[in-house]
Amino acid sequence: MLLLRTGRLLEGSKWTYEIKLDLYRAIAGKVHLRSRNDNDFKARYASIVEALTPLANNTLIDGEVVALDADGRPSFNTLQNYGSAGAPLHFYVFDLLVLEGRNVTKEALETRRRLLEEPLLPKL
Repeated sequence: MLLLRTGRLLEGSKWTYEIKLDLYRAIAGKVHLRSRNDNDFKARYASIVEALTPLANNTLIDGEVVALDADGRPSFNTLQNYGSAGAPLHFYVFDLLVLEGRNVTKEALETRRRLLEEPLLPKL
């Protein structure tokens, strides 16, 4: 979801807010890592793809590829220069879209977040 500029935050139990890391948003599935613009991140971020390879079949998660600077803060510059910066990459998961072939996008966000708390990757 793209950002929406607003003069004030909406209030009430129907609204949830989270930090915008402002890095590369990506959809991850079995051996695929694609940007929201459908760019293939598989070669550029091979370590993320490798880490997600054990993801359950037909499971799709939404998250953000993040590189942390020397102070441990998300850094777009570090991510863009990932090859030369040598910083470790992380994949922050925000949402679960498909779980083992079942589209869960019609489920409430709270339900999808609860499902994310279950192990999606087998214990290695």
